[in-house]
Amino acid sequence: MSDYARIEKAMTYMSERIAGQPTLEEVAAHVHLSPFHFQRLFCRWAGTTPKRFLQAMTLERGKRLLGEAQALLDVSHSIGLSGSSRLHDHFVQLEAVTPGEYKSKGLGVSIQYGFHQTPLGRMFVAVTPRGICRLGFVDYVETEEPLAELREEWPLGTLTRSDASTRYVIDALFSEPSGPQRGPLSLHVAGTNFQVAVWRALLRIPPGRLASYSQIAGALGCPGASRAVGNAVGANPVALLIPCHRVIQKSGALGGYRWGGAKKQMVQTWEQVHCAPD
Repeated sequence: MSDYARIEKAMTYMSERIAGQPTLEEVAAHVHLSPFHFQRLFCRWAGTTPKRFLQAMTLERGKRLLGEAQALLDVSHSIGLSGSSRLHDHFVQLEAVTPGEYKSKGLGVSIQYGFHQTPLGRMFVAVTPRGICRLGFVDYVETEEPLAELREEWPLGTLTRSDASTRYVIDALFSEPSGPQRGPLSLHVAGTNFQVAVWRALLRIPPGRLASYSQIAGALGCPGASRAVGNAVGANPVALLIPCHRVIQKSGALGGYRWGGAKKQMVQTWEQVHCAPD
């Protein structure tokens, strides 16, 4: 088992057993390591101790952060914050597919895709010459499943597997903060006008903060459209970079997530540890 796989397995184990507060020894045994070696490995890849990571996994934090999010959409569209941030020491530029591109169904578009291990789980990445068009978790799915979704969206595009060509996306998300400086990441996504508007709103939620569906609907000038916002959030084709994991229910409850509730809590906790504003 790779180090990435061990960390992902440990995070999943903790997220599924928050109420029981598993000990270091229990989590280490689950990934077949001694407590000493597990602690060192976890700190190396997660940037914090297992105990601190577990403490950060709480919905009470979500309720508190919701209260701080009243002006969340007033922040700059650029989300590059501090140099110590791992997930967001870049900024994201979102470019929607044009009507002409949508009508052509990807004809003449070269799409490279790859599969990569990360501390949060195995991920599928697809990129066009203009940006990232797919990014999602594929821990427990067959290889053909994300490819089928990609072909459905770009039926006439030319798909080529190239893990080397898509690796830069994973490096931008998970590399050490002391690594080389990275420029902006571009997204090239297809969606309705409303979906794209919601995705742009998500990009304006600061890292480490959360917002409710109703807050986003209100910020878009559609206070009664919480359900439509939820559908748009669920249709997000680019995990992490379009941060749908930052949206929870008004009550503070976790809410749904395209890649599962346990994964959503893992991502929120990872971001809270690494990317909360200084």
